[in-house]
Amino acid sequence: MDPIADMLTIIRNGCRAKKMEVTVPYSRLKTEILRVLLEDGFINNFSLDSENRPRKITIMLKYAKDGQSVIRDLKRVSKCSRRVYVSKDEIPKVLAGLGIAILTTPKGVLSDREALRKNVGGEIIAYVY
Repeated sequence: MDPIADMLTIIRNGCRAKKMEVTVPYSRLKTEILRVLLEDGFINNFSLDSENRPRKITIMLKYAKDGQSVIRDLKRVSKCSRRVYVSKDEIPKVLAGLGIAILTTPKGVLSDREALRKNVGGEIIAYVY
């Protein structure tokens, strides 16, 4: 099982079903990925439910004025069976800069633009556009 791929699938299905929010199990890596999505404007917000066990993350999805989801697609790149690493010079542009690549780097979980600014490479987690 791949918990990151499960979270991306839950978000993708929630967007297709026009849900306002979805819930996923908690992990620190997931919250860092959601922080990147929030900073780049792909989701409205997310919140942690720390009262109950097991802990959950509630994600508020974002839609345009015409009702279309801001997230068109999410693709998992690096999987458990095949890890994809890139150097700072090999960081891909997603849809010619319209989307983002989410990377885990020595400086934390970053978008492709932040990784280029900080001059680091790492493992590509997902593409979002």
